Amino acid sequence: MRPRTWVLLLAALFALMQLAAVEGRDTPDSKNYVSYALSLTGADKREAAAATIDHYCAGKAAMAHRAQLVDVVRFHAPDPAPRVLEECREKEWRQVEAHLAAGDTAGHTVPFMPERFMRIFEVRPGYPLVLAPFVALLGVTWGVWAAGVLITCAGGVFAYLVLRTLAAPVPLALTGMALYLVLPCGTTAMRPMTEGLMLALTLAALWGCALVLGGTRPRAGLALVAGALFALFTVKHSQALFLGACLAAAGVAVAARRRWRGVPAGRGPVALAAVGCAGVLGTVLVSRLLGHPSVSDSVQDLLTGHFVRPDRERPWAEFLQLQGNFWMEWARRQLWEPFFVAALAAGVLGALRRPAFGAFLAAAACTGFLNQAGHPDINIWGDRLITLAWLLPVLGVPLLLEPVLRRAVVPAQGAPVEPVG
Repeated sequence: MRPRTWVLLLAALFALMQLAAVEGRDTPDSKNYVSYALSLTGADKREAAAATIDHYCAGKAAMAHRAQLVDVVRFHAPDPAPRVLEECREKEWRQVEAHLAAGDTAGHTVPFMPERFMRIFEVRPGYPLVLAPFVALLGVTWGVWAAGVLITCAGGVFAYLVLRTLAAPVPLALTGMALYLVLPCGTTAMRPMTEGLMLALTLAALWGCALVLGGTRPRAGLALVAGALFALFTVKHSQALFLGACLAAAGVAVAARRRWRGVPAGRGPVALAAVGCAGVLGTVLVSRLLGHPSVSDSVQDLLTGHFVRPDRERPWAEFLQLQGNFWMEWARRQLWEPFFVAALAAGVLGALRRPAFGAFLAAAACTGFLNQAGHPDINIWGDRLITLAWLLPVLGVPLLLEPVLRRAVVPAQGAPVEPVG
């Protein structure tokens, strides 16, 4: 079969697998994105609140039902789903009614939390804009599911395209796509959150880097990187800032390494560094002009439990102390279950086979650690903030396996394809 057929088959298989759990993927923040998307379809505050609460609470009820079925003590007890559904609706409506009565009616999101907290989601229209047509066409439940499948499969396709641009054989490029879908990247991308788009757009930027470094389509590659940074700004502006800074650092590092070895730095790394710097500068300037929440607001949000407690007088001192505590506990848990660390190590070894591109891959993976450092919460929905670091093994492991595959397959006649980077 043609490579594109294999790509479509992998995507279709992934979609079929996701039918196992159409409901129950939401996090508390998902309510804000879903209500934003519903408002973009023309729903007013109460209509958006009703649809969002029904969807969110139905997911909690479905999870309670599945958990009860396998409870060794209560599996024969009455189904808890109706009770969970009713209690959830009552709780969510009580909060919404209180905020509506207080006049919190501005913006696109339903006021599930204080206005200061909801402001964080008001400045992230990217994911709701993608979600809105699916919700309008298929309803909330199936619209959210279908959007998740499309976004996740798009990320897998980008992983495939990156590896093919790096001259990896088709089987290894398909391996990269499969790894993206089965590792925590795929699980996290299916949640109704921004992480799926962040992963896909970061991979799009890496595809642009591969095109630039390969020298085949440098202008298209630079445009792709710039477009990905712009789109990331609408999804989550801190990710645009992190990725721009990390790509700029990678470009400088690659250029410096080449000069140190006595070879020309080349236009590619320098141009990518320039685009990264422009992304950082543009993110900072535009976010200030638009009045986006600042870093201080983010720290206060973390330390006050989403602004339900008074602001901290010494937030940065407490934040730094929490950072130390968090990373010590994080390291302990990684040593206890070292799969993530082992996967990162394998990814690094694979990235070293393409030193130039490997620097940009490592830079993109570093944004996952920066995201996590910005929210040092050890119990934040399955390590979703650090998920971007999984891009290192997703692309690095296939590159690590490349010599094995090339030795196992009889080479075709003609000169071999030179790898990129």
